[in-house]
Amino acid sequence: ADPGARFAGAVPAPLCGDVQMPCSHGRIVDGMEALAQRLLRRCQAGGFDPGEVGAHVRAELGEGAPEVERALGFASEVLWPAVARTGDEVRHLLRALDGRYVPPGPSGAPTRGNAGVLPTGRNFYTVDIHSIPSSAAWEVGRRLAAALLERHVQDNGAYPETVSMVIWGTSTMRTHGDDVAEALALLGVRPVWQPESRRVVGVEVIPETELGRRRVDVNIRISGFFRDAFPNLVALLDRAVLLASEARGERNPVANHIERDAAALIALGVSAAEARRRASYRIFGSKPGSYGAGLLPLIDAGNWKSAGDLVEVYLTWGSYAYGLAVNGVPAREDYARQLARAEVAVQNQDNREHDIFDSDDYFQYHGGLIAAIREVAGRPPAAYFGDSANPTAPKVRLLSEEARRVFRSRVVNPKWIASIQRHGYKGAFELSATVDYLFGYDATAKVLDDWMYEEVAGKYVLDPAMRKFLKRVNPWALKQMAERLLEASARGLWERPEPGILEGLRDAALEGEEAAEGPES
Repeated sequence: ADPGARFAGAVPAPLCGDVQMPCSHGRIVDGMEALAQRLLRRCQAGGFDPGEVGAHVRAELGEGAPEVERALGFASEVLWPAVARTGDEVRHLLRALDGRYVPPGPSGAPTRGNAGVLPTGRNFYTVDIHSIPSSAAWEVGRRLAAALLERHVQDNGAYPETVSMVIWGTSTMRTHGDDVAEALALLGVRPVWQPESRRVVGVEVIPETELGRRRVDVNIRISGFFRDAFPNLVALLDRAVLLASEARGERNPVANHIERDAAALIALGVSAAEARRRASYRIFGSKPGSYGAGLLPLIDAGNWKSAGDLVEVYLTWGSYAYGLAVNGVPAREDYARQLARAEVAVQNQDNREHDIFDSDDYFQYHGGLIAAIREVAGRPPAAYFGDSANPTAPKVRLLSEEARRVFRSRVVNPKWIASIQRHGYKGAFELSATVDYLFGYDATAKVLDDWMYEEVAGKYVLDPAMRKFLKRVNPWALKQMAERLLEASARGLWERPEPGILEGLRDAALEGEEAAEGPES
């Protein structure tokens, strides 16, 4: 919890080879990590024989340790045999293509401790949609909500009244509802489970005295997959908003906003019933039968002049309301009204198997949301990124902090760059895609600094060895990266590039084009 603090106790004997006094808490944790790796390497060298676990532990620790032996026994008896069956992925893919049987298995993220999803390569099924959010997800969601509010208070001095969230179907399946639970917790509403089946049968209001803070109004941009896979959760969230709006107490922005918006609609001639229903819309997504946020084709083609064009597409694509007896009603004005009062834009990530710069979906949904709030409200929201990869200690960072973290740890990490080069043409494609995603997030959410563009240009395009590699395996990727970086400069995203770097990028684009076209006949 406090890695920078000085460690006051005596260093345990098994760590003495890794840690010398004086040292920090963080150094002790590093030493324990190194010790754990040594234990696993011993087990691996012995073929993960469960009968030898005790001997390995005694060799490293100097004595027996039942808890450590139990963990390594599980790794030897369950995890290692399952991981060793990774070859099932190719075998079962071939069976599927041949129209033959593929054994089923559960879905989920192994990195979050879901050992039951192993071995991979199975025809995975998902979850019981009526068990979401699970009680475990509710605990994670409550902590995410608390961490978000605490961070906002720390940064801005007060709780937000309105939060805009992004919720995806895939993450809901992996976590059994962390994001849904966070939205409920912000509203001050909790799930009600049937004791026997642990299925969710409804929601109930958390009294303000128990909540200890005012409720937070929440509007949600859902993915098309979430809409189709979890209609029960769409209804649950809508019911939670209506329930929160009826809760007693002076600190209830949900009720205040609905009353104010309904009155404004009634003044325009809308009936009282329709006005109140429209004022309570909080769940928005793409048109029934369509998917995505619509920004990728625009970014790919470069067919936009300003952030306003991106926002226009984002709103046109994603302003259909969903809820109880509301199935994709056009509601652009209602969505814009919710975004205009949003103070926070947040999206969460539940595992470390991917990051914000390895998929276009992050900049389309989260980046698009940030751009839309900035355009509609006339001010940028506080942009946050939640991290529940460790569900026992979820964290909330500023999006700018998350961008720098991922940039340093992966995007310009020499180890990652070297590893991706082993994949030849596809590796070069991934480098090019990363540049596209960096550009897309900056175009929407303004998360990159000039030095980040400079480093990417230097490592991905201008480095002689990298350029030689790209010209050999995928010259189209070289051309595309150079042109994308030049576009960032032309659009003012990369504000003050050095002339020499731009000249180098122009040369690289021409070299890539020439190599792609091949020698003249």
